[in-house]
Amino acid sequence: MKKTLSILIPLFLMFALILNQVLPADAAKKNVKKKGVAQEVLADFSNRVNILTQKVYERELFTPEDSKSLISLKLQLDEHMDNLPEATFAPIYFKIGNIYRLRGEEKDAIVCYQTILENFSDTAYGPKARDILTQMGVEIRVPIDENEDDFDEEI
Repeated sequence: MKKTLSILIPLFLMFALILNQVLPADAAKKNVKKKGVAQEVLADFSNRVNILTQKVYERELFTPEDSKSLISLKLQLDEHMDNLPEATFAPIYFKIGNIYRLRGEEKDAIVCYQTILENFSDTAYGPKARDILTQMGVEIRVPIDENEDDFDEEI
């Protein structure tokens, strides 16, 4: 009995060590894979919005497929934004907002610019979105920080 225990205990420990080494590596690989997918998705979004932006600036007519592509792009971007908001989405939202604005679809443009203000105001696109919204006549309300009010009262 002692002989089997002396063999089983080291085998069990070796098995546990192997599992400990393998499982974290697999988790890390999955995380890298997710980041790679996000970069591919970001590149795809960027390419698609650049094509549509080029059409707008060249004053080409949007085909029905272009309009569907713009709607699809915005919906997919919103979905990714709900799952994992990233500052790298700010330029895409800004370009989509510009497309909508230049096409006369102000309500959709406002939504894009407000998304930037709400989620990415600390990026370079925050002040740009604020300026465009101001030019469009949209009232921008800054949320009041309750801590600041308490600080003012103490002074």
